[in-house]
Amino acid sequence: MNSNTRPQWQKNLTALWLGNFVTGAGFSMSLPFLPLFISTMGTYSKSELALYSGLAFSATFLSQAIVSPLWGKLADRTGRKPMLIRAAAGMTITATLTGLSQNVWTLILLRLIQGTFSGYINNAYALMASEVPMTKSGKTMGTLTTGNVGGQLIGPIIGGYLAGFLGYRVPFYCFGGLMLIATLTTLFFVKEDFTPATKNSKSKESPFKRIKNPTVVWAMIISSMLIQAATTSINPILSLFVKELMHGTGNVAFASGIIAALPGIATLMAAPSLGALGDHIGAQRVLVAGLIFCGLVFFPMFFVASVIQLGILRFLVGISDAALLPVTQTVMTLNTPNDVVSRIFSYNQSFQAIGSVIGPLLASAVAGVLDYRYVFLMTTILVIINLIIVVGAYRHDAQQKEPIA
Repeated sequence: MNSNTRPQWQKNLTALWLGNFVTGAGFSMSLPFLPLFISTMGTYSKSELALYSGLAFSATFLSQAIVSPLWGKLADRTGRKPMLIRAAAGMTITATLTGLSQNVWTLILLRLIQGTFSGYINNAYALMASEVPMTKSGKTMGTLTTGNVGGQLIGPIIGGYLAGFLGYRVPFYCFGGLMLIATLTTLFFVKEDFTPATKNSKSKESPFKRIKNPTVVWAMIISSMLIQAATTSINPILSLFVKELMHGTGNVAFASGIIAALPGIATLMAAPSLGALGDHIGAQRVLVAGLIFCGLVFFPMFFVASVIQLGILRFLVGISDAALLPVTQTVMTLNTPNDVVSRIFSYNQSFQAIGSVIGPLLASAVAGVLDYRYVFLMTTILVIINLIIVVGAYRHDAQQKEPIA
């Protein structure tokens, strides 16, 4: 089938996959080395460095959590493509300026501003959710996820190389350049057949009144928050923990980049297959199995004694990631009408952002008071809570559907 006869949703999937790829690459290119970058801005104790790193990581997601519902409401009125361009162009500017930061508070402020413009990946999901045939939703969301995680795979490796030889500012400049590519790709290659929501009583009511199985959808949103909290909790201390395991010798930035990238390798390999599996056996089974596996992988990280051991477990985390976020996106897609899909996905993004605030801040507090290793115990507890919420929501939904005797 040539490109002229391909459905438009498939063409959009290709363009948005590329946009997700460069967004994931740019974002991950700089994040693993943020603590090391901050350490060059002053003389800080271990607890101060953990605190500032946590604030810098969380600042972006804090502002993102606040503004995401507003952008989602606007997207349902104007379309998702304008929101994609807004996000990509905004991050082009803020990422570049972050590389010019001269002190930690300027860095934190720019990260806060960046969060108000972010949301490219979430809007890519929302656009595809409004166009993809329902029978293809699981595989499509899994494929779209491989763009993001594929970028997250290559980003830290390239960023680690650049940071190790050219300094910690260069990855931020590259991030800005990659987001310019996302802006242009979206502008010229994404076409949206958008019909604005009419201003009637339904458009003013809560979007959750329009969805099927609201208990399950809310569980997916909360699950996304907890998944994000668990997976991002290590970010503020990853390079510092790797430095500790390496006893401060060798190219810590490059090793940190490899460790940060390993989950992306596994997710890239597993996401489409697990998404398609969810289409066949049901998203619930894949999600529950993924959460159980996630908890079993995070707990042993407390005992690692080498970078190699940490790397193996990080790779396994990537497999669990492939069974989590894409599946929650699929469940929301199947239960949400097209005219409110952006608002539902924006709430999901907002809760994910809250998770990205809670996770790093909790981890920074735990690492500052106890030790880096205790972050993994905290993460395991978050996964257990997540599992309880998801299983409880599905049981509640099943009871609601049972006929009354």
